Amino acid sequence: MVCSITALFVAIIWFFKVTFSVLLLILTGALVALYFHGFARIIQRKLRISEKLALVISVISTLVIISLLLWFMGAKIQQQVTELAKTFPLTVNNAKLQLAKTSFGQKIIEKTSSDEISNKIYSYGRSFFNSTFGIFTNIYIVVFLGIFFTISPGIYIDGFLRLIPLKAKAQTKCTLDKIGFTLTKWLKGQIFSMVIIAVLKWIALTILGIPMAIALALIAGILNFIPNFGPLISMFPAILIALTISINKAVVVTIVYLLLQIIEGNVITPSIQQKLINMPAALIIIAQLFMGIVSGGWGLVLATPLVAILMVIIQEVYVKRIEAEKYK
Repeated sequence: MVCSITALFVAIIWFFKVTFSVLLLILTGALVALYFHGFARIIQRKLRISEKLALVISVISTLVIISLLLWFMGAKIQQQVTELAKTFPLTVNNAKLQLAKTSFGQKIIEKTSSDEISNKIYSYGRSFFNSTFGIFTNIYIVVFLGIFFTISPGIYIDGFLRLIPLKAKAQTKCTLDKIGFTLTKWLKGQIFSMVIIAVLKWIALTILGIPMAIALALIAGILNFIPNFGPLISMFPAILIALTISINKAVVVTIVYLLLQIIEGNVITPSIQQKLINMPAALIIIAQLFMGIVSGGWGLVLATPLVAILMVIIQEVYVKRIEAEKYK
């Protein structure tokens, strides 16, 4: 019996390890569905129409807006992203030439001049650009998964609740509702913050005369979805591109990115999240580190919503029960 229980425990751990990426994909589809429902509620309040009609308008209008953006800007963005990916090794070499003009830059080159480090930088840079935008080739899977969740969420929720014992069914339903409410508020704040950062950095890079400003701003906006690490990662491509012009230009770009990040991290995001949802920053960083090790990029991207889900579950299942026992 002990061997059987141990084998079952190991099999469950192995199953979740193997299928964890699939679970993250399902979570992404659920976030898409929450976006559609949240957008539908806004439409319903503004136009005073039925919920179903607002949901249809939400899905169709979102797909139309994305299609129009890709139609008008897709060709230019794709050209700039392709150019970034192809010229990345040359960009690094040009950056080294610029750095070699100063003593501080020469010290940096000496510490990063080994072939192993150079190969890692090249491979990471190329995979960064390709994977960041190559994901768009598979994004339709998540979109359609989100649409299926949007059309009939009750089927999936009721099916899950059937697996829960009768005594815990009401508590589980309440917890699921609060998880959906919390994730919806978090998603609103993230989308708003991403759009603001993308627009601000596009304006700043355009004023500074940095090539491929649209692609760099789009990278910054998308990676802003990843708290803490995303903005730092998005800064390096812009610095490398600026180094091909001059060291002074790279310094200015670095300062601009840091200033915008300070404004976003201390003004924009706190003001948005304070009204919507409050999550400890240190807890998010810890979750990102663990999730990055377990499942790579997807784990890093979805660490924050997973923290939000765990916070709601712990609050509903454990904390409230402890507090209730105190007042008995």
